[in-house]
Amino acid sequence: VQLQASGGGLVQPGGSLRLSCAASGPAIGVVPLGWFRQALGKKREMVAVINWSGNVPNYSDSVAGRFSISRDGVKNTLNLQMDSLKPEDTAVYYCAAKAGVRSGTYLQETSYDYWGQGTLVTVSS
Repeated sequence: VQLQASGGGLVQPGGSLRLSCAASGPAIGVVPLGWFRQALGKKREMVAVINWSGNVPNYSDSVAGRFSISRDGVKNTLNLQMDSLKPEDTAVYYCAAKAGVRSGTYLQETSYDYWGQGTLVTVSS
């Protein structure tokens, strides 16, 4: 199973980016449900997760009101719309997937079975 995250890049403060994540390979039953990030010198942290049904999102306090997570159950993709970006949002963003579930919300990174390679988001003028 491979998780391919895309959409990162360089953006000015106040700008927007949209990250996408898709599972490939023998990915039956593997569902992308969470976005995490790791800034240089810091621990990886939860950014946003969504429940299996795709209708209940959870956000960290630092991104609530600016980021929006969504899930396409048909395409089995996960998106993260990031608006009003700040320099402190600069990090490598990781998509995470859970295997063998059909319900639930998973807030802890230890709950996830598969991780993408990460995509770098740099917010700078």
